Amino acid sequence: MAKLLFSLIMLLAISFAFISIVESQQMQSRLENAKNVTLPGTIDVTDGNLSNLNSLADMNATELIPREILFGNPERTGVLISPDGKWISYSTALRGVLNVWIAPVDNLSNARPITNDTSRGVKSYFWAFTNHHIVYRQDTKGDENWHIYAVNITSNETKDLTPFKNVSAYVQEVSYKFPQEILVAINDRNPEYHEIYRINITTGEMHLVEKNDIFADFMTDSDFRVRFAINVTTNGDEDIFKPDGNGSWEPFMKIKYEDSTTTGPMSFDRTGNILYMAEGRGRNTAAIESLNLATGEVKVLAENPRADPGMMMVHPVEKTIQAVDFNYDRQNWTILDRSIKPDIDYLRKAAEGDVAVYARTQDDSRWIVVYIIDDGPARYYLYNRNAKTATFLFSANKAQENLPLSKMHFTVIKSRDGLNLTSYYTLPIWADKNEDGLPEKPLPMVLLVHGGPGSRDTWGFSALDQLLSNRGYAVLRVNFRGSTGFGKNLTNSGDREWGRKMQYDLLDAVNWSTELGIADPDNVAIMGGSYGGYATLAGMTFSPEVFACGVDICGPSNLTSMLLSFPPYWKPELEMELKRIGDYRTEEGKKFLQERSPLLYVDNIQRPILIAQGANDPRVNKDESDQVVKALKDRGIIVEYMVKDNEGHGFYNQENRFDFYRAMEKFLATNIGDSTLKN
Repeated sequence: MAKLLFSLIMLLAISFAFISIVESQQMQSRLENAKNVTLPGTIDVTDGNLSNLNSLADMNATELIPREILFGNPERTGVLISPDGKWISYSTALRGVLNVWIAPVDNLSNARPITNDTSRGVKSYFWAFTNHHIVYRQDTKGDENWHIYAVNITSNETKDLTPFKNVSAYVQEVSYKFPQEILVAINDRNPEYHEIYRINITTGEMHLVEKNDIFADFMTDSDFRVRFAINVTTNGDEDIFKPDGNGSWEPFMKIKYEDSTTTGPMSFDRTGNILYMAEGRGRNTAAIESLNLATGEVKVLAENPRADPGMMMVHPVEKTIQAVDFNYDRQNWTILDRSIKPDIDYLRKAAEGDVAVYARTQDDSRWIVVYIIDDGPARYYLYNRNAKTATFLFSANKAQENLPLSKMHFTVIKSRDGLNLTSYYTLPIWADKNEDGLPEKPLPMVLLVHGGPGSRDTWGFSALDQLLSNRGYAVLRVNFRGSTGFGKNLTNSGDREWGRKMQYDLLDAVNWSTELGIADPDNVAIMGGSYGGYATLAGMTFSPEVFACGVDICGPSNLTSMLLSFPPYWKPELEMELKRIGDYRTEEGKKFLQERSPLLYVDNIQRPILIAQGANDPRVNKDESDQVVKALKDRGIIVEYMVKDNEGHGFYNQENRFDFYRAMEKFLATNIGDSTLKN
């Protein structure tokens, strides 16, 4: 929990944050060099081959949006500003691959590429406090053996700061106090445990700060001190230790397993004396608290009864939390620091959409601000705090502007046992003429199941939802039990409910959609990646009469083999996973996991399945897909299988995304698209 919460702060709050380069591509899917797959008759909208779409192309003469516009590399994304405010940076394509570009803040037309990746693309990066270096991470063909690189923006020299084989590294801490250095966690000595190194980004010189053979995670502060160590016990609790001053550790805090999804230390202020906590003990949704480590004084800074804290604004130097977003249905900022209230008030009125601050200069005079809407691309602005002016920079993808895009509707669906499932659905723009949120007649529908399952769906632009609605489908997303962001009760109610109550929530959502006349009950597809892929397989095996077809992207089919194949560096937190999913170490546990594993119930499958898998996936091993495909083929069940040799857990390469969505479109049109011909 501590690692996740601290990563959230690092990811979303401050100017040296990691920025995901695939923000708007929620289910990036596809892979190169396909094996065991032949997909004749594939629809290619951009080539003008529309014969397979029939009436889908004629729905009120709605313009068909080419897949390339929705799933191609974004024009600009991951927008940051250098700490000194002289440079704007973003990711865009270089020879078809995402790379980081920089431009003078007052001359965007003079942009130039800084990185030169030719395969995977640069998906996350940040500015070092030298103002002369971009730091990014990269793996090989999706294997998640991450290396950390630093590139000098003057010489364009790129240095691999972690030049080790079969090692997964991540940045532990960055501080303006040490502009030439960063802390990096590396599992080079023992693959199960990460140790903390201090690395000079200019010379590459590194030295060990904290050796580790015990702990799942560490917390450090802006002085590069190791302040806490976290260990997961055999019953899934978290024990947090602090240095005892004699080279060892002493207990600091215990977090019970049932509180672990909403409770944990997040970050320190500049002094290192104030610890910011997400606190869920004794409550459902987490509050943000400050703990004075010298006096023990605790202050509740922000709370919301419906949602856990999400994005946060953190001062770039003082490192105080200034605002917290509690996202229930949409963004909802709670301002803690009154000094930024005039800025937020101005920004809320400056443009349409939910607003977030992505980056800030070190003197806090300029911000990079993004506006999110549901029916168009993200739009980036440069905000001058002194002048109180927001200057439009660009949208994430100009080609997506002025397209016939659909709105996303929010709703709450009741589960059969009374849980509130916050959900989102999207309709074709021609289907709701009276704008009451319901189609004129039931539509074929795709139920999209998010991964994790410890994550959530949110309101905003989704390329996949837009493609599907543009082709005539209703789209439904459900935050089923086990999802995070709505309090620990919803999350914990998913424990040991894979294939059961978590699945029942999805079925209840389908029933809701058919009862309201949104979905045609005979033409509902289920689709998802990772856990969503598992839910797809579970839907096709445990409720085979409900779904007309399924699309599984890197989903586990056998829960026991999935748990046994986790990468070594997941082992320190394995106890938590075993409590949430099931424990294969006992005979009773093995039987339990078998009962929840779709692989053992393939005889129940009655409808077609499309399965896609990355060959190098370290999270859901390729065997998870291979074994279910073999079992299906042995039984004569229709299955289309795609494997890509240059992908891991999810599909990132542009050509692979194009391949997958082309195949997916054909698959859905064949199996549920004909319902649009009715009446």
